[in-house]
Amino acid sequence: MPRHTILVVDDETSIREMLVISLESAGYNVLQAENAKTAHSLVLDKHPDLILLDWMMPVTTGLELLRRLKRDEMTDHIPVIMLTAKAEESSKISGLDSGADDYIAKPFSPRELLSRVKAILRRVSREELKDTIVVGDLEFDPLEHRISIAGNLINLAPTEFRLLQFFLTHQERVYSRDQILDYVWGKNVYLDERTVDVHIRRLRKAISVAGHDDYVQTVRGAGYRFSTQLQKA
Repeated sequence: MPRHTILVVDDETSIREMLVISLESAGYNVLQAENAKTAHSLVLDKHPDLILLDWMMPVTTGLELLRRLKRDEMTDHIPVIMLTAKAEESSKISGLDSGADDYIAKPFSPRELLSRVKAILRRVSREELKDTIVVGDLEFDPLEHRISIAGNLINLAPTEFRLLQFFLTHQERVYSRDQILDYVWGKNVYLDERTVDVHIRRLRKAISVAGHDDYVQTVRGAGYRFSTQLQKA
Protein backbone atom coordinates (compact mmCIF):
# COMPACT_ATOMS: atom_id res chain seq x y z
CA MET A 1 0.00 0.00 0.00
CA PRO A 2 1.36 3.48 -0.88
CA ARG A 3 2.70 5.50 2.04
CA HIS A 4 0.61 8.39 3.29
CA THR A 5 1.83 11.90 2.49
CA ILE A 6 1.73 14.51 5.25
CA LEU A 7 2.21 18.24 4.79
CA VAL A 8 3.92 20.07 7.68
CA VAL A 9 3.20 23.81 7.81
CA ASP A 10 5.11 25.86 10.38
CA ASP A 11 7.18 29.06 10.15
CA GLU A 12 9.67 27.78 12.75
CA THR A 13 12.43 25.82 11.04
CA SER A 14 13.36 23.83 14.16
CA ILE A 15 9.80 22.58 14.64
CA ARG A 16 9.45 21.65 10.97
CA GLU A 17 12.71 19.72 11.07
CA MET A 18 11.70 17.87 14.22
CA LEU A 19 8.35 16.91 12.68
CA VAL A 20 9.89 15.85 9.38
CA ILE A 21 12.39 13.57 11.13
CA SER A 22 9.70 12.00 13.33
CA LEU A 23 7.25 11.45 10.49
CA GLU A 24 9.80 10.09 8.04
CA SER A 25 11.11 7.73 10.72
CA ALA A 26 7.53 6.46 11.10
CA GLY A 27 7.36 5.72 7.37
CA TYR A 28 5.45 8.72 6.01
CA ASN A 29 6.21 10.83 2.97
CA VAL A 30 6.61 14.40 4.21
CA LEU A 31 6.16 17.77 2.50
CA GLN A 32 6.91 21.04 4.28
CA ALA A 33 6.01 24.70 3.97
CA GLU A 34 6.99 27.74 6.03
CA ASN A 35 3.92 29.85 5.20
CA ALA A 36 0.30 29.57 4.16
CA LYS A 37 0.86 30.60 0.54
CA THR A 38 3.40 27.84 -0.11
CA ALA A 39 1.25 25.38 1.82
CA HIS A 40 -1.84 26.12 -0.25
CA SER A 41 0.08 25.58 -3.48
CA LEU A 42 1.41 22.24 -2.19
CA VAL A 43 -2.08 21.13 -1.19
CA LEU A 44 -3.41 21.79 -4.69
CA ASP A 45 -0.37 20.28 -6.35
CA LYS A 46 0.39 17.22 -4.21
CA HIS A 47 -2.96 16.38 -2.52
CA PRO A 48 -1.53 15.33 0.87
CA ASP A 49 -3.41 12.81 3.00
CA LEU A 50 -3.14 14.97 6.14
CA ILE A 51 -1.94 18.45 7.11
CA LEU A 52 -0.14 19.48 10.31
CA LEU A 53 -0.86 23.19 10.46
CA ASP A 54 0.63 25.80 12.78
CA TRP A 55 -1.91 28.34 14.02
CA MET A 56 0.32 31.40 14.39
CA MET A 57 2.15 32.32 11.20
CA PRO A 58 2.98 35.72 9.72
CA VAL A 59 0.86 37.31 6.94
CA THR A 60 -1.74 34.52 6.73
CA THR A 61 -2.45 32.52 9.87
CA GLY A 62 -2.98 28.79 9.95
CA LEU A 63 -6.58 29.36 10.99
CA GLU A 64 -7.19 31.49 7.90
CA LEU A 65 -5.66 28.82 5.68
CA LEU A 66 -7.78 26.15 7.39
CA ARG A 67 -10.95 28.11 6.65
CA ARG A 68 -9.91 28.56 3.03
CA LEU A 69 -9.28 24.84 2.61
CA LYS A 70 -12.61 23.91 4.16
CA ARG A 71 -14.50 26.34 1.89
CA ASP A 72 -13.13 24.61 -1.22
CA GLU A 73 -14.78 21.31 -2.09
CA MET A 74 -11.54 20.18 -3.74
CA THR A 75 -9.67 20.38 -0.42
CA ASP A 76 -12.35 20.22 2.29
CA HIS A 77 -11.90 16.45 2.74
CA ILE A 78 -8.23 16.65 3.79
CA PRO A 79 -7.87 16.13 7.56
CA VAL A 80 -6.05 18.87 9.47
CA ILE A 81 -4.35 18.79 12.89
CA MET A 82 -3.76 22.27 14.30
CA LEU A 83 -0.45 22.90 16.10
CA THR A 84 -0.51 25.87 18.44
CA ALA A 85 0.73 27.48 21.63
CA LYS A 86 -2.84 28.67 22.22
CA ALA A 87 -3.99 26.30 24.93
CA GLU A 88 -7.19 28.15 25.91
CA GLU A 89 -10.43 26.24 25.44
CA SER A 90 -11.87 29.08 23.33
CA SER A 91 -8.99 28.78 20.86
CA LYS A 92 -9.45 25.02 20.61
CA ILE A 93 -13.17 25.45 19.96
CA SER A 94 -12.45 28.08 17.30
CA GLY A 95 -10.10 25.72 15.48
CA LEU A 96 -12.45 22.75 15.65
CA ASP A 97 -15.42 24.85 14.57
CA SER A 98 -13.42 26.00 11.55
CA GLY A 99 -12.97 22.40 10.43
CA ALA A 100 -9.85 21.10 12.19
CA ASP A 101 -9.93 17.37 12.89
CA ASP A 102 -7.71 17.57 15.95
CA TYR A 103 -5.74 20.06 18.01
CA ILE A 104 -2.44 19.67 19.82
CA ALA A 105 -0.85 22.34 22.02
CA LYS A 106 2.86 23.17 21.95
CA PRO A 107 5.10 21.90 23.36
CA PHE A 108 4.16 18.33 22.48
CA SER A 109 6.02 15.06 22.23
CA PRO A 110 6.60 13.49 18.80
CA ARG A 111 5.17 10.27 20.19
CA GLU A 112 1.88 11.95 21.08
CA LEU A 113 1.69 13.61 17.69
CA LEU A 114 2.32 10.35 15.82
CA SER A 115 -0.44 8.72 17.84
CA ARG A 116 -2.88 11.45 16.77
CA VAL A 117 -1.76 11.20 13.14
CA LYS A 118 -2.24 7.42 13.07
CA ALA A 119 -5.69 7.71 14.66
CA ILE A 120 -6.93 10.17 12.05
CA LEU A 121 -5.47 8.26 9.10
CA ARG A 122 -7.07 5.04 10.38
CA ARG A 123 -10.40 6.82 10.55
CA VAL A 124 -10.03 8.20 7.03
CA SER A 125 -9.02 4.77 5.70
CA ARG A 126 -12.12 3.20 7.24
CA GLU A 127 -14.26 5.85 5.57
CA GLU A 128 -12.59 5.18 2.22
CA LEU A 129 -13.45 1.49 2.50
CA LYS A 130 -17.11 2.47 2.14
CA ASP A 131 -16.42 4.83 -0.71
CA THR A 132 -16.97 2.56 -3.71
CA ILE A 133 -19.02 4.65 -6.12
CA VAL A 134 -21.60 3.01 -8.36
CA VAL A 135 -23.07 4.78 -11.39
CA GLY A 136 -25.16 2.54 -13.62
CA ASP A 137 -23.06 -0.54 -14.24
CA LEU A 138 -19.86 1.34 -13.42
CA GLU A 139 -18.15 0.60 -10.10
CA PHE A 140 -15.24 2.72 -8.93
CA ASP A 141 -13.21 1.41 -5.99
CA PRO A 142 -10.58 4.00 -4.95
CA LEU A 143 -9.07 1.76 -2.28
CA GLU A 144 -8.38 -1.14 -4.64
CA HIS A 145 -7.73 1.25 -7.54
CA ARG A 146 -10.19 -0.77 -9.61
CA ILE A 147 -12.88 0.22 -12.10
CA SER A 148 -15.37 -2.16 -13.67
CA ILE A 149 -18.38 -1.85 -15.95
CA ALA A 150 -20.94 -4.66 -15.91
CA GLY A 151 -18.35 -6.79 -14.11
CA ASN A 152 -15.63 -6.20 -16.70
CA LEU A 153 -12.44 -4.52 -15.49
CA ILE A 154 -11.55 -1.22 -17.16
CA ASN A 155 -7.91 -0.23 -17.50
CA LEU A 156 -7.22 3.46 -17.00
CA ALA A 157 -3.93 5.33 -17.05
CA PRO A 158 -3.18 7.20 -13.78
CA THR A 159 -4.31 10.57 -15.13
CA GLU A 160 -7.61 9.21 -16.46
CA PHE A 161 -8.11 7.43 -13.11
CA ARG A 162 -7.71 10.71 -11.21
CA LEU A 163 -9.94 12.45 -13.74
CA LEU A 164 -12.71 9.89 -13.28
CA GLN A 165 -12.34 10.06 -9.51
CA PHE A 166 -12.72 13.83 -9.67
CA PHE A 167 -15.88 13.59 -11.76
CA LEU A 168 -17.45 10.84 -9.65
CA THR A 169 -16.89 12.82 -6.45
CA HIS A 170 -18.09 16.09 -8.00
CA GLN A 171 -21.15 15.04 -9.97
CA GLU A 172 -23.80 17.32 -11.49
CA ARG A 173 -21.62 20.46 -11.45
CA VAL A 174 -19.82 22.22 -14.26
CA TYR A 175 -16.05 22.69 -13.92
CA SER A 176 -13.84 24.78 -16.14
CA ARG A 177 -10.71 23.35 -17.73
CA ASP A 178 -8.65 25.48 -15.31
CA GLN A 179 -10.40 23.96 -12.30
CA ILE A 180 -9.91 20.44 -13.62
CA LEU A 181 -6.24 21.13 -14.34
CA ASP A 182 -5.72 22.39 -10.77
CA TYR A 183 -7.26 19.29 -9.22
CA VAL A 184 -5.92 16.53 -11.48
CA TRP A 185 -2.49 17.92 -12.39
CA GLY A 186 -1.86 20.45 -9.63
CA LYS A 187 -1.87 24.22 -9.44
CA ASN A 188 1.86 24.58 -10.08
CA VAL A 189 1.89 22.50 -13.25
CA TYR A 190 1.58 24.76 -16.26
CA LEU A 191 -0.20 22.95 -19.08
CA ASP A 192 -2.37 24.06 -21.95
CA GLU A 193 -6.09 23.84 -21.18
CA ARG A 194 -6.51 21.56 -24.18
CA THR A 195 -4.61 18.91 -22.25
CA VAL A 196 -7.90 18.37 -20.42
CA ASP A 197 -9.71 17.77 -23.72
CA VAL A 198 -7.21 15.07 -24.71
CA HIS A 199 -7.63 13.16 -21.46
CA ILE A 200 -11.41 13.60 -21.53
CA ARG A 201 -11.45 11.88 -24.93
CA ARG A 202 -9.32 9.04 -23.57
CA LEU A 203 -11.56 8.66 -20.53
CA ARG A 204 -14.71 8.62 -22.65
CA LYS A 205 -13.23 5.95 -24.90
CA ALA A 206 -12.25 3.78 -21.92
CA ILE A 207 -15.72 3.93 -20.30
CA SER A 208 -17.75 3.83 -23.52
CA VAL A 209 -19.29 0.48 -22.54
CA ALA A 210 -23.10 0.71 -22.29
CA GLY A 211 -23.14 4.46 -22.89
CA HIS A 212 -21.21 5.51 -19.80
CA ASP A 213 -19.17 7.92 -21.93
CA ASP A 214 -22.33 10.04 -22.23
CA TYR A 215 -22.01 10.87 -18.53
CA VAL A 216 -18.91 13.00 -19.20
CA GLN A 217 -20.60 15.96 -20.80
CA THR A 218 -19.21 19.00 -22.57
CA VAL A 219 -20.87 22.25 -21.52
CA ARG A 220 -20.19 24.68 -24.33
CA GLY A 221 -18.32 27.80 -23.23
CA ALA A 222 -18.03 26.55 -19.63
CA GLY A 223 -16.18 23.24 -19.34
CA TYR A 224 -17.25 19.73 -18.39
CA ARG A 225 -19.77 18.06 -16.13
CA PHE A 226 -20.33 14.47 -15.00
CA SER A 227 -24.05 13.77 -14.95
CA THR A 228 -26.30 10.73 -15.21
CA GLN A 229 -28.96 12.97 -16.72
CA LEU A 230 -28.46 12.85 -20.46
CA GLN A 231 -28.12 16.17 -22.24
CA LYS A 232 -30.86 17.36 -24.52
CA ALA A 233 -30.04 17.28 -28.20
